[in-house]
Amino acid sequence: MTDLRGLGEPRGPGFISPELDPWGAPRPAGVPGEVAKGDPSRWPRLLLVGLAVVAVSATSGAIAGGVVADDDAAPAPTTPQPATTTPPPAAANGVPGDLVGAAATALAGVVQVRVGNSGGSGFAMDDQGHIVTNNHVVEGGGSVSVVGQDGRRLPAEVVGRDPGSDIAVLRVDASSGLRPLALAQPGTTRVGEPVLAVGSPLGLSGTVTAGIVSALDRQVRLGDSGARRDAIQTDASINPGNSGGPLVNARGEVIGVNTAIATLEGSGNIGIGFAIPIEQAQRAAERIISGGG
Repeated sequence: MTDLRGLGEPRGPGFISPELDPWGAPRPAGVPGEVAKGDPSRWPRLLLVGLAVVAVSATSGAIAGGVVADDDAAPAPTTPQPATTTPPPAAANGVPGDLVGAAATALAGVVQVRVGNSGGSGFAMDDQGHIVTNNHVVEGGGSVSVVGQDGRRLPAEVVGRDPGSDIAVLRVDASSGLRPLALAQPGTTRVGEPVLAVGSPLGLSGTVTAGIVSALDRQVRLGDSGARRDAIQTDASINPGNSGGPLVNARGEVIGVNTAIATLEGSGNIGIGFAIPIEQAQRAAERIISGGG
């Protein structure tokens, strides 16, 4: 059995991607998401897991990374240098190169979702207080609250859940001041473009990691239906607690909802993550809102 310690509960769906199982082997009974083909010692087992996480108290040591000076070394001569200004990265095909600005835009609308002793991430989708997250983040039940970038903890209600798409919608008071994130237009996401994953991995709220879009239309099984769905593959580092958070492009637009990672037995993030395309997530969220008030 694959060691899942440290992933937290609930773990969410554990579905294997057929793209990542080139041998076409069935999964062993009772071991969702694992690959078994021939001699188990020959092939690493692969697991696709959701990213909800048990809330943790992160204590960071004061470790300064720097250079230790040699007291006996002679000081290097210094020569005054003229001040220079580095121009901002040039835009490529209309995509700005400033990920700092994209991160600032996204963080204003991203929240940490807390459900009892577990949680994940989410983001504001409109000015009515609606927040998108993953179904597997909230399906365990219990009181729900969200924590914004400013540290405020706000009570939230579950408007509705769609287990088949693994999307859920929460609602907080519309006067909360959360900034809705812009959604990317369908068909505009390109392989190779830079992206940011924003959320609360291991309960560390306001975390931003960078990568690229590794592939589009990757067939994976997400949600309770077991049906294969198109997903965005990215190498941006996403980990337990990122579930429900946005994957944004360099304009700060949401292109997907971070939902699952592939991991080899005995390892953590291996640079293969999956996000529900925003057009799928938006349709599911709108169905939930129209039916749930």
